[in-house]
Amino acid sequence: MPAASKTIEIKSLTIGYPTPKGTKVVAGGIHANINSGELTCLLGANGVGKSTLLRTLSAFLPKLGGEIRIQGKPIEAYTEKQLSRIVGVVLTDRPDIRNMTAEELIGLGRSPYTGFWGGLRKNDRKIIADAIVLIKIENLAHRMVQTLSDGERQKVMIAKALAQETPVIFLDEPTAFLDFPSKVEIMQLLHQLSRETGKTIFLSTHDLELALQIADKLWIMDKEHGVTVGTPEDLSLNGSLGHSFARKGISFDMETGLFRVDNVFTKEIRLIGEGQKYAMLRKALQRNGIKANPDITSDAYIEVKDNAPDCCPYILHIPQEKTTKTASIESILDAVSCSTR
Repeated sequence: MPAASKTIEIKSLTIGYPTPKGTKVVAGGIHANINSGELTCLLGANGVGKSTLLRTLSAFLPKLGGEIRIQGKPIEAYTEKQLSRIVGVVLTDRPDIRNMTAEELIGLGRSPYTGFWGGLRKNDRKIIADAIVLIKIENLAHRMVQTLSDGERQKVMIAKALAQETPVIFLDEPTAFLDFPSKVEIMQLLHQLSRETGKTIFLSTHDLELALQIADKLWIMDKEHGVTVGTPEDLSLNGSLGHSFARKGISFDMETGLFRVDNVFTKEIRLIGEGQKYAMLRKALQRNGIKANPDITSDAYIEVKDNAPDCCPYILHIPQEKTTKTASIESILDAVSCSTR
């Protein structure tokens, strides 16, 4: 993995956008750096200004104040053509492209070097082929773009950005419209690319849980504190994550480093056991408003035996009643429900 270095420096940045009534200031006083060889995720509530920040860093919107330096040079010192060789951008919008293969679309990433109508040379074709191999989409190369799924199309757009050969890649909500396995695949792919290529990869996302597990750095953007930067672990320990995203019924779990739903309990039962079946049953009981753990004192109790010889690992003991053995969590929930009516 190439050593990380500071690619983008931001000092006292103010961002906003024009409106019919004048310029709308979205955020100010932003100080941060983005490093090469790292996956950095921008998080925040809707309307906080994530898209405005990303568009400002991409030079789609002018900054209102402060400084943005890319590879040591002020962003305004780059010409549009020069910037197209420094920064690649993958937007949220689904491209409405027809009568073009995935390989041809990826080839448009070479436009900063060939011109839009320029022909592809041998070296350009090699760069396109290398991008296809790196993203592992050889099977998609000759497919028409309109036949691709959302996840496949997103991979093609990332390959296009790679073919552009920029040291920086910005992505706006790259996992939007994707199913969960595809979201995980795209995030893992971007993390791997940052490691293998040393590129600076910066993206905005609403997929908080994935970002907490995969990102190297987080930018948490809110109206009260502006932008807070750090590793997921540091932001967990200093309370920034809990402060920014915890809501009524949701809390940050310091043991797992993830958010969890706070259950409201109306009943409780002693639960004895260990292992995966124990953990899953406890989760199911708590989802149904039943607090369950070994420390609870209750007349009725449940045993979980992972290696039960009769393949009925869940055992409900009720005083002066027949012991109930079941094979599934659904069955034990029904039994517990009947016993506590």
